[in-house]
Amino acid sequence: MASTAIVWLRRDLRVHDHPALHAAAAEFEHVVPLFVADARLTGGRFASAPRAAFLRGCLADLDAALAERGAGLVVRDGRPEELIPALAAQVGAAAVLWTSDVSPFARARDRAVTAALSAAGIAARPCPGNYLADISRPRTKTGKPFTVFTPFWKAERELERRSPLPAPGRLRLPAGLERGAPAPGPELADVLPEPFTVPGETAGRAAMAAWLDGPVDAYAARHDDLSGGTSGLSPHLRWGTISPRELEQRTLDRGGEGAAAFARQLAWRDFYAHVLLSFPDNARLEFQPRFRALAWHEDAAALRAWQEGRTGYPLVDAGMRQLAATGWMHNRARMVVGSFLTKDLHLDWRAGEAWFARLLLDGEPAQNNGNWQWIASTGVDPAPYFRRIFNPVLQQRKFDPQGAYVRRWVPELANVPLERLAEPWSMSAEEQAAAGCVIGRDYPAPIVDHAEERRVAIDRYRAVSA
Repeated sequence: MASTAIVWLRRDLRVHDHPALHAAAAEFEHVVPLFVADARLTGGRFASAPRAAFLRGCLADLDAALAERGAGLVVRDGRPEELIPALAAQVGAAAVLWTSDVSPFARARDRAVTAALSAAGIAARPCPGNYLADISRPRTKTGKPFTVFTPFWKAERELERRSPLPAPGRLRLPAGLERGAPAPGPELADVLPEPFTVPGETAGRAAMAAWLDGPVDAYAARHDDLSGGTSGLSPHLRWGTISPRELEQRTLDRGGEGAAAFARQLAWRDFYAHVLLSFPDNARLEFQPRFRALAWHEDAAALRAWQEGRTGYPLVDAGMRQLAATGWMHNRARMVVGSFLTKDLHLDWRAGEAWFARLLLDGEPAQNNGNWQWIASTGVDPAPYFRRIFNPVLQQRKFDPQGAYVRRWVPELANVPLERLAEPWSMSAEEQAAAGCVIGRDYPAPIVDHAEERRVAIDRYRAVSA
């Protein structure tokens, strides 16, 4: 009987540099590339119409790549711990391979699948592929997980790296296997007015090549520039339509200051995955127990104003509108809007995490949680809370000095003079009329006073830090 393996695909939706797929193709005559549509993910705690549409696009592209190699994607709906052993029995699979992951949900799911496979006498083989290196290995001198990025990064740099792998040349499905298909649903453009990027490995590899063909050289100097300067590859990293390890290797091969800075930035993904793997309670609780005593405000109107980009602070509103329109937001803007939610409005960081998870094409548990706890000053990073209270006016002047980003996403302010753009409420009545932007009518007045709320935030954090 011909040997058969199943490759269970999750958020590793590519054929290039895919250790599990490569191993299965090398060791087994028949390979079943499987995607399980699990309703707990599509309709669970962080359900997302944009990400669901992006996923469908990725699966279609992956199916085409697999078909070119003689196979195609097999799709099943239901619980993986039930479906995968049943499919393995049907096709006579000796092993099931997959790319390991770190979230509490993913780990619990994988334990359940492993137990079911073990009971059936089928080998369960988790493989690398989602990160630069083995994120479980870095440890402090006392043997503990890292809770600060820079020492983690220095330790991870010393870990052995595997070489990027080629895509398999030929794959064979077992004869007569019904492949199935993803459930139909809206296209990405149906759920986002201006989708940020095209889904799938084909688009991801093209975007990676374009980034490394020159723009990466300016990354160190331009990564905080709100009108450009970043790679835009985060949705492809989140869904594994490009390999982080291949991206790191090609970046280092490029060389130069920009490439070095970008490679370091890639390690933040591994750091937050390391943190969530080591401290799974972070998925729902503040890492620092003292800040679990913070009494977050409850203000539905303020939360809606933030979500809809109607706070009266142009940079905050631009970021939130970019998110709603494209499913993506520049990282500098993410920090500013996160600071505003937690330090100016004093609203729970979990509300921000949930809103980002609902809309972001790159929304992923470890990164989203780590970034929100970072900006809320509740997470692993030791920087004092008062250093992460960003002034949206100063941030706009520094990182959008010509106003291109704000004017792009807040068109009400298109004719506001640059010197007034960061504080449009400071315009005189005559200036407002000339700009066609009457504050309170055409664009909101600030819903809070930043200077005053900064003092309130410091008092709130200090009260639970004593």
